[in-house]
Amino acid sequence: MAKTVLVINSGSSSIKYQLVDLETGEGLASGLVEKIGEPVDGHYKHEFNGEKHELEEPIHDHEQGLKRVLGFFDEYGPKLDEAGIVAVGHRVVQGGSLFPNPALVNDKTINAVKDLAVLAPLHNGPEAKGAEVMRELLPDVPQVFVFDSSFFFQLPKAASTYALNKEIAEQYHIRRYGAHGTSHEFISSVVPEVVGKPAEGLKQIVLHIGNGASASAEVSGKPVETSMGLTPLEGLMMGGRTGDIDPAVVFHLIRNAHMNVDELDALFNKRSGMMGMTGYGDLREVHREIAEGNEDAKLALDVYVHRIVGYIGNYTAQMGGVDVITFTAGVGENDEIVRKMVCDKLAPFGVKIDEEKNNTRSKQPRIISTPDSSIVIAIIPTNEELAIARKSAAIAEAGEDTYGNKFAK
Repeated sequence: MAKTVLVINSGSSSIKYQLVDLETGEGLASGLVEKIGEPVDGHYKHEFNGEKHELEEPIHDHEQGLKRVLGFFDEYGPKLDEAGIVAVGHRVVQGGSLFPNPALVNDKTINAVKDLAVLAPLHNGPEAKGAEVMRELLPDVPQVFVFDSSFFFQLPKAASTYALNKEIAEQYHIRRYGAHGTSHEFISSVVPEVVGKPAEGLKQIVLHIGNGASASAEVSGKPVETSMGLTPLEGLMMGGRTGDIDPAVVFHLIRNAHMNVDELDALFNKRSGMMGMTGYGDLREVHREIAEGNEDAKLALDVYVHRIVGYIGNYTAQMGGVDVITFTAGVGENDEIVRKMVCDKLAPFGVKIDEEKNNTRSKQPRIISTPDSSIVIAIIPTNEELAIARKSAAIAEAGEDTYGNKFAK
């Protein structure tokens, strides 16, 4: 009988889910719940066996949404009690210093995840709520929290520490936690096989660039740097986030624009980045605008690439060289223009890409650099759901996590 894990990613007004086959690594079924708690009709989408089922109705809360999701599995398949489900894995953005490893869901860990919402206010609350609901709906199935911040908990102190007053930093748990860690860990673990080099001593940079964007550096599979910080705001320019910006901009806007904390939060996290500079969060639209002569769009793309190349240079220096640069996530996997712009900037250092390979779309991991390139350039589709599924299944099989929490039916 197949073994599967249901992976849940709960947002403030949405839920993404996928049923993962642990043997093949494939997603057997997947879906999306949108517009939870909004005054308009919500939207459900459930895909299985090549068929898509959709429904629109008001969705009052996460409990209603997840009950409907389980109903879709019963009605449209696959039935969870026949699919060999061994665990439900919940993606959580912020585990802080409390969770360097995944954790079983119980009253204690749910409350801890809620408390950590102070570090990830847009994410941790809904993620804890999703776990609470699923624990009630599937009480006989182990529920597991998998934290995006866990991988980067291993960062060297020189990389994770801010030059902030020591007492304040310690009192308020201010350090660089990073994000997208599940993706960066997954990609860096499969790179050696894709490029045909041993993991030991391999120096690599992973560019997870999509609507949210982050870069990381790994040596021998261990993280030594990442671009996101206390929150996902720091680092690369993103769809709606500023990325790196002088913190004194906050003081300037408070004093001169009389903006409050909530207004500044929305400005920096939702109304800036590519959206703030062009009116579009989708790079396909930005490329279209550039083709039509829009100078604002061209500048935004130049800033976007400039930031990526800057981080590559930084990480290469920190590691004393780089063997492999990997593009992943929505933009990294699908935008040949961005990849070419980045690699062209690296050409003076011996980077060469095969134009035909770069322009070819594929869902398979592949190398797009030429054999004589100084650095291997790869594209590897990320699979955070598979990574979460594997970690969740391991804890379910053991019956306990590293914190001493046990699962009992």
